[in-house]
Amino acid sequence: MRVLIDYRPALRGRSGAGEYTHELASALLARACLAPDGHPLDLTLFSSSRKDRLVLAPELRGASTIDLNVPVAVLNLCWHRFGWPPVERLTHRDYDVTHSSHPLLMPARRAARVITIHDLDFLNHPERTHAEIRRDYPALVHRHARAADGILVPSAFTLGEVVRLLNVEPDRVTVCSPGAPDWTPKARPGLRKGYILFLGTLEPRKNVGTLLDAYERLLVAVDQAGGSAHPRRTVPELVLAGRQTPAAAEWLARAARPPLAGHVRAVGYVDPAARHALYDGASTLVMPSLDEGFGLPVLEAMTAGVPVVAANRGALPEVLAGAGVLVDPHSAVDIAFGLRRIIDDEAFAEACARRGLARAAAYRWTDAAARACDAYRKAMVRRAAAGGTR
Repeated sequence: MRVLIDYRPALRGRSGAGEYTHELASALLARACLAPDGHPLDLTLFSSSRKDRLVLAPELRGASTIDLNVPVAVLNLCWHRFGWPPVERLTHRDYDVTHSSHPLLMPARRAARVITIHDLDFLNHPERTHAEIRRDYPALVHRHARAADGILVPSAFTLGEVVRLLNVEPDRVTVCSPGAPDWTPKARPGLRKGYILFLGTLEPRKNVGTLLDAYERLLVAVDQAGGSAHPRRTVPELVLAGRQTPAAAEWLARAARPPLAGHVRAVGYVDPAARHALYDGASTLVMPSLDEGFGLPVLEAMTAGVPVVAANRGALPEVLAGAGVLVDPHSAVDIAFGLRRIIDDEAFAEACARRGLARAAAYRWTDAAARACDAYRKAMVRRAAAGGTR
């Protein structure tokens, strides 16, 4: 089974879609996937950029690579808007499956075409997006999703959204959730010492402004109660970790002013190799996103034994599944209350962490690879039944 995966999201700043793409490719290489005709997986990773080169990490050895020197914006415009050039012509190779790491197709003459839809926030709220995502995704996703031979989604919530909003048959959609990282959790899960951690791209959907409102309420409450006289009511530092978009400027400026000054620390993008240490220093993860197709930091925090406060939106309730605190992301009061429960009640925090560890064990990359292989096989059968063209 010759599979081509678009690896471009993982070239640099691996978070979200990039981390998913990298780990899924690694898991596929570690698993013996077979095509309908019994042939094993032959994986090729595709990249095309004027700036970034595809360098194989040790866990990706065994994959072939295509690394072209074509600008990302130019190739995406041709692929998204004109469906040209087909990957067979561009790479001078044939494939059984082409797998796009985002909701729009990689054009192909004969290969079955699979796409990944991580979420549909760009469709529900295009104002939160920018550049080609705003230009292309809302306008083209309906047509591309219906033309795809298979669709991977990270959660049952996203499956429901794809079926409902894109009018796609459920049997063409496969839930392929990410796996938990191979980390050793804290020796004492949920220990209160440590900072409050937010991890994610600092963009409007992540709701950082309301998080700062909630955190300020905690600080003001401490000041009014006399924080030094009530050590259990002191507030840990808030660490904002993640790539900073233009929208972050307002939040970072606010964090530098009283009463947040000296209490909020922005550390920028954190490399995947350093993320375990970041969680290990945290007492709580807070994820107040307005929408998530999965919420990888929640799974990572549970794996590390860190209790979670998350929004009751999107797939976050599905992923957390009672192992933490759910809050209304539009209410700074509710977010502050959720954080206060973890900060003040050590027994409760440890119980959340233990439930999180058990929940995280249900997510494995080996399972994700098996589901992806199954989706590839079904896509090939569907493509063949359509006569090889759609």
